[in-house]
Amino acid sequence: MSNTFGKRFCMTTFGESHGKAIGCVLDGVPAGLEIDEAFIQAELDRRRPGKNAYATARKEPDRVEILSGVFEGRSTGTPIAMVIFNTNQKSKDYGNVKDLFRPGHADYTYWEKYGIRDYRGGGRSSARETAARVAAGAVAKLMLKDLGITVRSGIFKIGGIEARNYDYDYAERSEIFALDPDMEEKQKEAVLRAKEEHDSIGGAALVRASNVPVGLGEPIYYKLDAVLAEAMMGINAVKGVEIGEGMHSAELLGSQNNDEMGKEGFLSHHAGGTLGGISSGDTLEIKVYFKPTPSIFKPLKTLDIHGNETVCELKGRHDPCVAIRGSVVAEAMTALVLADMVLLNMGRKMVDVARYYGKG
Repeated sequence: MSNTFGKRFCMTTFGESHGKAIGCVLDGVPAGLEIDEAFIQAELDRRRPGKNAYATARKEPDRVEILSGVFEGRSTGTPIAMVIFNTNQKSKDYGNVKDLFRPGHADYTYWEKYGIRDYRGGGRSSARETAARVAAGAVAKLMLKDLGITVRSGIFKIGGIEARNYDYDYAERSEIFALDPDMEEKQKEAVLRAKEEHDSIGGAALVRASNVPVGLGEPIYYKLDAVLAEAMMGINAVKGVEIGEGMHSAELLGSQNNDEMGKEGFLSHHAGGTLGGISSGDTLEIKVYFKPTPSIFKPLKTLDIHGNETVCELKGRHDPCVAIRGSVVAEAMTALVLADMVLLNMGRKMVDVARYYGKG
């Protein structure tokens, strides 16, 4: 399996949903970066399950422990290992699906590829693994903060209910990270309705990165927008990604889609912050589309590992809308991509990185 992401700022994650722990090892973090453990924990708390009716009832404290790579509050330039112990597994809830494939899950493909799978909550394929990505993304954010780069996210769509306005300050306070206060209640009602009907609902997040310098990304095979798309599509349940105007650009004329320029910069924002795979200095905009959570409490036709037709009836605790907590993961992955791209342009000492970008 491939468990590492990035070229210079590299994240390797480990662990399973119902194993002893999950975690990550970060290699390539510049020496001298101030590591704010309270901030890392706060980022995990945003993603943490069991907080309200719009997330899974599985209550995990998600307390992160830093095992290496930090001395007296600063990174040493050596690998930073972080671990999050699982404390609230209910593996017995999965006993009835031990020998069958849950529709919409990775059970079938894992079984066919490896001949073995951890059926307890999906094991490695569970979205539980993304807590480690959020911890890693928090370290990336600390590095980006020193360069004046900020990454924020929020929910702009749940089902067919779409935001008309984007307020990132409001999203930070919202139980569902809603970007539009006027749409929040309707979006909440849609989530609860799906939950009451033992079903789930899809949604979409919008990630914005501000103050990104010009020049991140390579012209051909490591384009910024291509790597961002890869990072987003690697998140559980993501089925589509748009940069800037995205799919809507296929409906436009060139005269409508081109971003004209003036002395103050770009006069429109169709490209979403990249040109030719390289950051343009404009705000990065990424829309990330999540399918409905496949774990639903309705009987569904399926096969068992012997090829027999059967019915899958799930138990357990699951998110009625995976996009909500998924938005935090998309934000973390954006930060990881940008940190990696920065280091591809520069060396490994934080002071040198900051000087290179005119922040130190």
